[in-house]
Amino acid sequence: MSIATTNPATGQVLKTFDPMTSEQVDAAIGRAAAAFDTLRRTSFGQRARWLTAAADLLDAERDQVARLMTTEMGKTLAAAKAEVTKCADAARFYAAHAEAYLADEPADAAQVGAVKAYARYRPIGPVLAVMPWNFPLWQVMRFAAPALMAGNVGLLKHASNVPQTALFLDELFRRAGFPAGAFQALLVGSDAVEPILGDPRVRAATLTGSEPAGRAIAAAAGRQIKKTVLELGGSDPFVVMPSADIALAAQVATTARCQNNGQSCIAAKRFIVHADVYDAFCDEFVARMSALKVGDPMADDTDVGPLATDRGRDTVEEQVADAVAKGARVLCGGQRGEGGGWWYPPTVVADLRPPMRMWAEEVFGPVAGLFRVTSYDEAVELANGTSYGLGANAWTTDAGEQERFAEDLDAGSVFVNGMTTSYPQLPFGGVKNSGYGRELSAHGIREFCNVKTVWVGEGKSAGAGAGAHSE
Repeated sequence: MSIATTNPATGQVLKTFDPMTSEQVDAAIGRAAAAFDTLRRTSFGQRARWLTAAADLLDAERDQVARLMTTEMGKTLAAAKAEVTKCADAARFYAAHAEAYLADEPADAAQVGAVKAYARYRPIGPVLAVMPWNFPLWQVMRFAAPALMAGNVGLLKHASNVPQTALFLDELFRRAGFPAGAFQALLVGSDAVEPILGDPRVRAATLTGSEPAGRAIAAAAGRQIKKTVLELGGSDPFVVMPSADIALAAQVATTARCQNNGQSCIAAKRFIVHADVYDAFCDEFVARMSALKVGDPMADDTDVGPLATDRGRDTVEEQVADAVAKGARVLCGGQRGEGGGWWYPPTVVADLRPPMRMWAEEVFGPVAGLFRVTSYDEAVELANGTSYGLGANAWTTDAGEQERFAEDLDAGSVFVNGMTTSYPQLPFGGVKNSGYGRELSAHGIREFCNVKTVWVGEGKSAGAGAGAHSE
C-alpha cells in the first residue's frame, strides 16, 4: 500500500508521501535513543506538564484535527471530534495518575534480611508502536500517554492511509515541550517493521491491528527476545436474555455495531438473542439499523460514513454474499452504495450457520450477524465459540446471570447492560487470538517498564547479608 491520503468518500487521492529511507529511519532511532536518555531522567511533574500541554493543544485544535481524520479514513466528523476529546482526557488522566501508578512498591524487608526492599518501575527505552487507521488518534494516544509518562520514548509506524494524522502526532508532543526525538512518526511500509524491531536500540513493540500482523510482530520480537503487547481483532458477542430491556438493548446494539462505520475491533458483531425475546429484539434492531443515515461524513446529520478502504468494503461485501449464497437472510441493507467512494449500508443478516464465513470471521463493517438461542448455556457456548476474545456484551437484569456472564464469557472485557468501550481507568486487551498484554490503567503503563528489585542491606559485617542463599 502506498503512503497516501485518499478520501474514502470519493476515492480521490489527495496527497502522497515518499517512504523514509533506511538512513532516515536509522537517524530517527538514534534520536529516540538520545531522547530516552534525557526523558528517563526527568521528573513525573515535568512530564505531566508536557503531557497536559499536549492535551491543551488537542482541545484547541479539535475541529481541525477531526476534519483531518475524517478526510483520511471516513469516520463521521462528530465521531472524530469525540475521539480528539477522548485523547485529551486520556493525556490528562495519565498526567495526573502516572506517578502513583509507578510508585515504589515496598516489600517486607525483615523477611528478606534487608534494611529496606522494594520493587521499582523503570522505563525500558524506545518502543515501536504499529498502529491502525480505524481510530488513528486514540489508538496512538492510549500507547503514547502512558509510555511518555513512564519515561519511555515512542517510534510510530502508523497505517499507510493516515499519514497526515501520523505527522500531526509527530509534531504534537514536540510542540508540547517533550525532548526532540521523544515521539517520532516513521513514514515507512510494513516491510520496514522487522528491521526496525531488530535494531538493538528498540526495546519493545506494541501493535493494534489484524491477527496476521500480530503474528508477524510477535515472531519478529520473539527472535530478538523483546517484549510485545498485541491488541488484535475481535468478533464480540452481544447476548440478549429474556429479562433485558429490549428497546434499550436494540438502541445500544445499533450504536455498538455501527460506531466508527462498523470498523472497530470491540464493536459488537454477533448478536445472540434468547428465543423468548428474539422476535421483539429483531424487529427493533432492524428498524433502528434501517433508519441510520449513510452519507457525507462531514455532515452533521450523517450516522454512517464510508468504509476506510476499497479492499475493506470488498471484503465485507464478499462475506455477506457468501452467507446469502449458503442460505442466510438479509433483513436490511446488504448492497453496496452507488457512485464513488467505499460505501456499505447498515446490514443485518440472520440464519447464519458454520459453513458461512460470517460465522467465524470478523466482519469489519456495519454488518450484524443475528443468532437465536434457547438457553443461557447455548448463548455462552456460541459467544465463546470463536478464536477471538476481545470484548463481550451481556444484557440481563438478573443478578445471577450477570455474575455468571462475568465469569463465563471468555474475553478481555465483559460489559453488562452497556456498550463495550475503552476507558483510561480500566485495563484493555484480549485473550486467545485477540492478543495479549494490556493497555490503559495502571496495568497498561507498567507493560513497558522494568520491574526492578531493590534490596538494601545494613552494610556491616555482622549478619549473613545478601549472598547467604543462592537462587
